[in-house]
Amino acid sequence: MGFFGKRGPELGPAPLEGRELVLADLDGVVYRGDGAIPGAVEALNLAAETRRVAYLTNNASRTDQTVAEHLQRLGLRTTAGDVVTSPQAAVALLADTVPAGSLVLVVGGDGLVDELEKGGFRVTRSAEDDPAAVVQGFAPHVGWEHLAEACYALAEQPGREPLPWIATNTDWTIPRARGIAPGNGTLVSAVHTAVQRLPVFAGKPETPIYEAAFARFGTRKALMVGDRLDTDIKGARAAEIPSLQVLTGVDRPKQLVAASQDMRPDYIVASLSEMHDPYPVTETLRDGTARVGSAKVRMNGHVVEVVSEGDSPLNLLRAGCAAIWASGLAIYGLKVPEILYEDHWRP
Repeated sequence: MGFFGKRGPELGPAPLEGRELVLADLDGVVYRGDGAIPGAVEALNLAAETRRVAYLTNNASRTDQTVAEHLQRLGLRTTAGDVVTSPQAAVALLADTVPAGSLVLVVGGDGLVDELEKGGFRVTRSAEDDPAAVVQGFAPHVGWEHLAEACYALAEQPGREPLPWIATNTDWTIPRARGIAPGNGTLVSAVHTAVQRLPVFAGKPETPIYEAAFARFGTRKALMVGDRLDTDIKGARAAEIPSLQVLTGVDRPKQLVAASQDMRPDYIVASLSEMHDPYPVTETLRDGTARVGSAKVRMNGHVVEVVSEGDSPLNLLRAGCAAIWASGLAIYGLKVPEILYEDHWRP
């Protein structure tokens, strides 16, 4: 079946319209590995001409200054003050949990250690030092010995309350130039398996990192730009701000059509430049058909029907998501044609 139909899309406001703040994820949105994603730098610099642009990262391995310098090398006009990290959110949580100056066992890298020391905490790598809490974040060098020290510190002890355990984030994977690699969530899971409890999380999709950004930039009129449904988009929904999913990173069309209600973005774009453009309106016809431009998709019981492929694979994906999401039916019970989740945008 070929693409057909001449009806142009009805256009609504651009995703950026009315936003005072853009919150952009990094891996998979701004860069992949060490290189910038085509068009991302130009789109973000353009946005920064008329509003604040901040960078939210769950990656705890680097300091805010290191992140800012990387972004500057890519061509972004930014400073360390524009970078909001999960270690910053974790330290804010820690400050509400244990006294200032407490000794904290760290599993992670320079980004986490830097924020803890700026927050007035002392750092150790050994459970034998009797730390008051454990803070865990991602770093490429984290190995079995580091995870084991966390387990030793968190082990139950008679007469002692459970030791506070804060993790920067739950990202199961991280995109790298060579492919998808294990993230902090995978490492946290290893400790969780050993100690049989979960930490408190500071980064996306939890709200502390968003609240830190709102407080720093003085507004909640924000748009979250991300590539992951389970962190960026879910976090934005929890923080009650709109979100934009860009198809340059981890989650692909197949994950979008299957997204649960708490992970559905307000906008789906192929590249960041599209956040400046009027966005196609999704219309619901009398028979329940979802129409975006000339693309039409409807539900027939548990069968998803493509009424018209239209002239844009992206609008077809948008219409398919709208029809499936509105049905209220679980994705595993649906028959979905492959054309709806065909990936035309894989990096």
